[in-house]
Amino acid sequence: MCKFLFIFDHMNLYDLFVKPYESYTTSQILLEASGTFFGILSVYFSIKKNIWVYPTGIISTLIYVYILFNFGLLGDCMINVYYTAMSIYGWILWYRNSNDHVHVEVSWATKKEWFFAIFLFIVSLLLVTVIYYYKPFIDNHFSMEGTTLGLYHLDWANWLDVFTTSLFLVGMWFMAKQRIENWIFWIIGDFICMPMMIFKELGITSVQYLVFTIMAIIGFVNWKKSLKEKSTIKS
Repeated sequence: MCKFLFIFDHMNLYDLFVKPYESYTTSQILLEASGTFFGILSVYFSIKKNIWVYPTGIISTLIYVYILFNFGLLGDCMINVYYTAMSIYGWILWYRNSNDHVHVEVSWATKKEWFFAIFLFIVSLLLVTVIYYYKPFIDNHFSMEGTTLGLYHLDWANWLDVFTTSLFLVGMWFMAKQRIENWIFWIIGDFICMPMMIFKELGITSVQYLVFTIMAIIGFVNWKKSLKEKSTIKS
């Protein structure tokens, strides 16, 4: 994080958000912007407890799979494939648990669900660390020629990526179960991702995570309010 603060202190907005894109083609910029658009749209639908959170989210993650694959960032690409698979799982659960197949009811997580969430977090930490261990092999197009396996190549942004990926997995699971706590994990993860994406020279995506953070706070407040109103009506 200190490295990011040093970079931020010595760069202006042009260096942060424009210069990295000078070598990009128009189609690459439009693709990243499209991924950002569908990502924001997905969070909007999530706030509304609308099942369209998943198809729009899947479009966003698939766009990033394509972008990262073409940039040769196959480790990061595989993580986005992981997000896509979790979104499909959530889509199925929301469809089954919705009376109109569009909107769902929300609630707080049980103690048992929290224990499972902690288990998921630990498993995800291990899984993503293993992916990063093999990242030199993956990024070398699955060839061991001139490749040394290990975690030596990880910088602070990569370790944060391991942590945020695990946060997002738990957030996705809680969201699939329609639990209000999902927003807590999105807020923390999105906030951390802002400097991380600037470090990776994905300025548009860093702005996306700023918007995500704000929207996640709104989502948390709205879901709590929705549950409170439902409880009031029942009583």
